[in-house]
Amino acid sequence: MKKITLFICSMILLIVLGACQSENEADVNIKELVHDYSIGQFDETVQASIDSHELIVTEDGKEERFALPDDEFFESIAPFETYTHECAIHSLTGCQGELVEEDMHVTIKNSQGDLVMDEEMTTLENGFIDLWLPRDDEYAIYIEKDGKVSEQTITTNKNDYTCITTMQLL
Repeated sequence: MKKITLFICSMILLIVLGACQSENEADVNIKELVHDYSIGQFDETVQASIDSHELIVTEDGKEERFALPDDEFFESIAPFETYTHECAIHSLTGCQGELVEEDMHVTIKNSQGDLVMDEEMTTLENGFIDLWLPRDDEYAIYIEKDGKVSEQTITTNKNDYTCITTMQLL
């Protein structure tokens, strides 16, 4: 009887651990899926957008929604020199920025003044820089390219914009 009870308890533990692992893998898979859409790895019939709390994918008239990580906020920034477009909710399959595959230096500090990022980045083929930032904070973003700079403060709260197209390099 003890062996049967031990076996049942072991099976329950494996199921619970498997469920936890699937949830963690879903977060990683969502990030990978978002990245794939951002770099253009999708069928032309697919439309994907991302708001403050979910990825929305539409294909052949069928819509799927995927929750984003609870502790991270997706932000896509299209620095520009000459032209931009108005945007609030980033379309991973439609938004196009001006500066394609351009090298820039990105510095980000949180509301306490702590350095979150200080690195060279290259805009994607869609002209955007994609970031995953901690939620529920305010960030000072500084972007520099060839001596031109842009600074802006953003927040990562529920219902904030995921598409920043207002950072003109001057």
